[in-house]
Amino acid sequence: MHLEIKGVHYDVSETTKDYFDKKIERFAFARDYIIDLLFTITREKNAYKIEANINFRWGTSSHVRVDTFELYKGIEIIFDKIENKLLKEKEKIQEH
Repeated sequence: MHLEIKGVHYDVSETTKDYFDKKIERFAFARDYIIDLLFTITREKNAYKIEANINFRWGTSSHVRVDTFELYKGIEIIFDKIENKLLKEKEKIQEH
């Protein structure tokens, strides 16, 4: 699984990267299903927009977005959303 974190009008610090690395361990059950996990953090005035693109092994992709005022709280929310998306995709594949 390839992880990429980009910042738009925001410099991604080592602390933020370490936080992402710690949180990404929640997806150990789906590590074989994901090819790329691309995060974009955009800072707009006093708010953050966090977006994630997930590219799956079977060719589909998903997009998740969170708008928040607190960066780390937004990261928690987006990881919850991604986990739900991964569970749904895993169920779809197992049904086939």
